Amino acid sequence: MFHGRKRLAAAVSWLALVAGVGVVGLVPAQPAQAEPDIDDVKTRVDTLFHEAEQASERLNDAKLELADLRGDLESLQADQQRQDDKLETAREDLQDSIVSAYEGQSLSAVSVVANTDDAGSFVSTLSTMSAYNDLQAQLFDSFTTESKALEIRARATAQRAAEIEKKQAQLAAEKKTIDSKLADAKDLLEQLKAEEREALLSRGSVALPSDVDASGRAAVAIRYAMAQVGKAYVYGAAGPNAFDCSGLMMMAWAQAGVGLPHSSGAQYGVGRHVASSDLQPGDLVFYYSPISHVAMYIGNGLIVEAANPGAGVRVSGVFSMPYVGATRLV
Repeated sequence: MFHGRKRLAAAVSWLALVAGVGVVGLVPAQPAQAEPDIDDVKTRVDTLFHEAEQASERLNDAKLELADLRGDLESLQADQQRQDDKLETAREDLQDSIVSAYEGQSLSAVSVVANTDDAGSFVSTLSTMSAYNDLQAQLFDSFTTESKALEIRARATAQRAAEIEKKQAQLAAEKKTIDSKLADAKDLLEQLKAEEREALLSRGSVALPSDVDASGRAAVAIRYAMAQVGKAYVYGAAGPNAFDCSGLMMMAWAQAGVGLPHSSGAQYGVGRHVASSDLQPGDLVFYYSPISHVAMYIGNGLIVEAANPGAGVRVSGVFSMPYVGATRLV
């Protein structure tokens, strides 16, 4: 059972943030008497927030990929070390064999012919030499094989290290995009009067429902998500004081014992897909193409979501954004 609460406080905290940040205007100056059109500003701000969120979700994806790459690199490095140990053993075996040959512990063909009078002994000695030469050939082949294997592993390790460096550069680029879009949105909002900004940022928010009909693990996840309403939206955040869209879903379902990746696109691949006509409280709903936003269905045509930096965590209509699909986790 969820009781009614006051309207969202996120817009107010956003206004305080905007008022306290000094930014350089990136929007062409308007005539002194001209008033900015609120609907136009809202459209442009929404676009900037969405573009920043797209970059943020790409950043989340890149972080997941980077973690996988680093795990691969550690495995490759360990495998390379094991192969290096094998190569060292093969090298020592081959060196010992060569040294023993030069120390007179094997016979040359000349010494055999010169010093062996008995035919049986001659044949036996030749067999010993042949076996010894075969052993040296095997040791050399083993050394060559292990050396090539080490080269393969070294190349794989170097390639993975290069991929990590590239992924880190992508992370930096996405972060720069997020910061740029957010700064542009703040500049646009500063053109409005305080009451206009408050009205604009509160658009799309609805009052919290008095109750949500859910049970089991879905109820646990919903209870957590609803308890975060009013908290701030921060790109890449997963609580406890701020969230992005996939971070909120990840943490909400973690309370119910369900692990989710911190990425809306990756979360779309978890659970089973359900039709919009079959939505149940607790289902994850996804938006935009490519997917860049996720929320939780709470029934009666409503979702709880970490919306954007202006609105924070709020309750909205399920079809208030371009709907893509939904998944059920339990």
